[in-house]
Amino acid sequence: MDERQLYISPLTKRYASKEMSYLFSDEKKFKTWRKLWVVLAEAEKELGLSITQEQIDELKANIDNLNYEVAEQKERENRHDVMSHVYAYGEQCPKAKPIIHLGATSCYVGDNTDVIIMKEALEFIKKKLIACIKNLKEFALQYKGLPTLSYTHLQPAQLSTVGKRACLWLQDLVMDLEQIEYCIENLKLLGVKGTTGTQASFLKLFNGDHNKVKQLDEIVCKKLGFDKKYFKVTGQTYPRKQDVFVLNVLSSIAQSAYKFSNDIRILQSFKEIEEPFEKNQIGSSAMPYKRNPMRSERISALARYVIVNSTNADITASTQWFERTLDDSANRRLVLAESFLAVDGILNLYINVTSNLVVNEKIILKRVREELPFMATENILMECVKKGGDRQELHERIRVHSMDASKNIKTYGGENDLLERIINDPVFNLDKDDLDDIMNENNYIGRSKEQVDEFICEVVEPIIKKYENIEKIEAEITV
Repeated sequence: MDERQLYISPLTKRYASKEMSYLFSDEKKFKTWRKLWVVLAEAEKELGLSITQEQIDELKANIDNLNYEVAEQKERENRHDVMSHVYAYGEQCPKAKPIIHLGATSCYVGDNTDVIIMKEALEFIKKKLIACIKNLKEFALQYKGLPTLSYTHLQPAQLSTVGKRACLWLQDLVMDLEQIEYCIENLKLLGVKGTTGTQASFLKLFNGDHNKVKQLDEIVCKKLGFDKKYFKVTGQTYPRKQDVFVLNVLSSIAQSAYKFSNDIRILQSFKEIEEPFEKNQIGSSAMPYKRNPMRSERISALARYVIVNSTNADITASTQWFERTLDDSANRRLVLAESFLAVDGILNLYINVTSNLVVNEKIILKRVREELPFMATENILMECVKKGGDRQELHERIRVHSMDASKNIKTYGGENDLLERIINDPVFNLDKDDLDDIMNENNYIGRSKEQVDEFICEVVEPIIKKYENIEKIEAEITV
């Protein structure tokens, strides 16, 4: 069959990188299974079991030599993926065949592989997160002094700056980075626990030597790069709450990206800030003039999927019966991989959009100046009082003029003529020069510029310095 006749996940075809897709591929999984079997054999040999170096060398020589056809044929017969691969590995390693998977249960390879892959995937996500942080840092510094309308309830409130708003997006990512660092640092392997977590099979292999069984756990996990990072007690699987922690981190990144993408979509509607729009890009099949925020919308769409998907882990963790049930297996095959692939796709888009944001400064300042007269009324009032005016009378006059100016805008579609009304009202005793000083938009941004500088210097720069040697990530957007 042609691949176009079969369903292929859009995450691998359209959104996620090849690197992330590989991490959750069969090849990566089965090679890791074989690595785990080698490590188990090595540790058992070190602790005195009758395993030869020749057997271990044979296993090592065939780690990457996957004989898929043999494993697939065997699984059709026995309906068990792990034992099918034990059989296939044994065909290639006849000398080592008797000691492959010795004392272990399927979760030894399954669960430990999941953790190893999730850790690599989290490290990859972290790199992309840092790339987004770097992009937003540069953007925030570039526009730290550009006044813009800020909003509460999506209604114009006071002025901020474009760079200060970018720091809000940036701060969300910094919080996500802290969480992903914590998650990576605290991921634990299942270790070597046996069928129900009691290690009974290994105790039998080591003739009742509890110390050697404990050492086996430690040695295996250390060889896998998880020194002392394994669960001390488990059922057959590692606690599924660990998946909750991982998916919560992915959900948190998705939430941050969702917030950013929604803000960009609204700002693009205002014509203030736009995502990149390529020369030959088509915004609409029916309306050739449109520049739709397609990438930001895609971030929102994928983020919603990840946020909802994280609930799967909550349900799985809460419904595991005693030492294990298998209702987690098919679910986790989908949920873990697809959540990582989706977040990878989200960050590809986030990097792309933040690399080339278009800022329409004249539109931003035009919209500021349309709203600023209302925001400046308190300053106008204070200036008039300093000139000897009556505060109560002035307050009432400003209130009346503000209502009339608002009516002129909303009812008649006119301009905001509040300043003209104030100049023409002798009660205020103000001329145009007085109002020009009051109406300087930079007087209304508070400490926005200073906050940007302080946040970048005190919070963001240390992060960038910490990861200054991290490899540069290329975020490819294919659609």
